[in-house]
Amino acid sequence: MNLVALLLQSDVQAPSTAMMLVPTLVSLAILVVMIAAMWKVFEKAGEPGWAAIIPIYNILVLIKIAGKPMWWVILFLIPLVNFIVAIITMIALARNFGKGTGFALGLTFLGIIFFPMLAWGDATYHPQMAA
Repeated sequence: MNLVALLLQSDVQAPSTAMMLVPTLVSLAILVVMIAAMWKVFEKAGEPGWAAIIPIYNILVLIKIAGKPMWWVILFLIPLVNFIVAIITMIALARNFGKGTGFALGLTFLGIIFFPMLAWGDATYHPQMAA
């Protein structure tokens, strides 16, 4: 039997455009919210907001805002270690904005909720609070 004819008779249907469009739009909306929130957090800390959209540089700025040494960016490149370093960085970031460890865990695991809260909430940046 002809292979092309066999493939054309297949019962498998391609996903509809709407089925592909909805997840794409949701992902795009989350991306826009996260960029805007990080932009605002960076500006609250006295850093340029546009740094939020530059890959790797945004990690450098985040480390600086958290009060951690710049060489920690290397730790972010090591698998599994980066997860622990991210949690420690978020704890320091939360403390610099006057928030606790629970808020830092929220930044780590539910960033889409907690970064906007940090950005547009009443938190102010106090770098001397870092531990």
